[in-house]
Amino acid sequence: MDIATIVGILSGIGFVLFGILLGSSIGTFINIPSLLITVGGSVAATLMAFPLPEILKISKITIKVIKAGEHNAIETIQTLIAYAEKSRRLGLLSLESEIDEVKDDFLRTGMRLVIDGANPEEIRDILETEIEFMSSRHKRAQDLFLTLAKYAPAFGMIGTLIGLIAMLKTMNDPSTIGPSMAVSLITTFYGSIMANLFCMPIAGKLKTRTADEILVKRAIIEGVIMIQAQVNPRFINQKLVTFLPPAMRKSISEKKGKKALEYEEAKV
Repeated sequence: MDIATIVGILSGIGFVLFGILLGSSIGTFINIPSLLITVGGSVAATLMAFPLPEILKISKITIKVIKAGEHNAIETIQTLIAYAEKSRRLGLLSLESEIDEVKDDFLRTGMRLVIDGANPEEIRDILETEIEFMSSRHKRAQDLFLTLAKYAPAFGMIGTLIGLIAMLKTMNDPSTIGPSMAVSLITTFYGSIMANLFCMPIAGKLKTRTADEILVKRAIIEGVIMIQAQVNPRFINQKLVTFLPPAMRKSISEKKGKKALEYEEAKV
């Protein structure tokens, strides 16, 4: 689970509720018609902007955001260094037995291309194309939540206008102006909460996850091509750790990845 996302959501909701309770009651801020106008209107407008299959993925994407990132840069680099160690000793074809154990589809594709004898230009072109289309798919998911964030305040304002119109029709009774005004403003409140506490942060998290994933995949491309060229594993290590921030580089052994120890034992 992504602790930062969970803490952010819970603390955001908690602070809003705490602020409400300090000056009023929760019941004052609950209005079903306002909720229907804001959420329903935002989703309806987004349906016109995106295909239905993409809208139906909202819950799946949200769950993915809450989960921890699947791409571990340190583990990936260690794996690549271990493969470099083995291929230098036993040849590139010795890596064929490792492919079925690779969980990362992108890394598996790269290693399969190496074993099949593809040249470096072909490997880079195929893998870069995969990154490009993956980035495009992820961008669509980000745009989906940004679109919801754009429409939510707008429909909140529409709900407020509806409430004001209804209020103005009953101006003959001054005692109803205050309560009617409060109810009409609730839709604006719902729209702001929906946009700024949920939709925009989720879009931001998706953007960050995509950037991290692309970084790992680019490291894989460089590592795979250097493995094919039978570059010294130490040089591969020095190249790949440049993809990591300085604080994380200490986690990578300068001599070999953790899996390389297994290969060293096998050699003996």
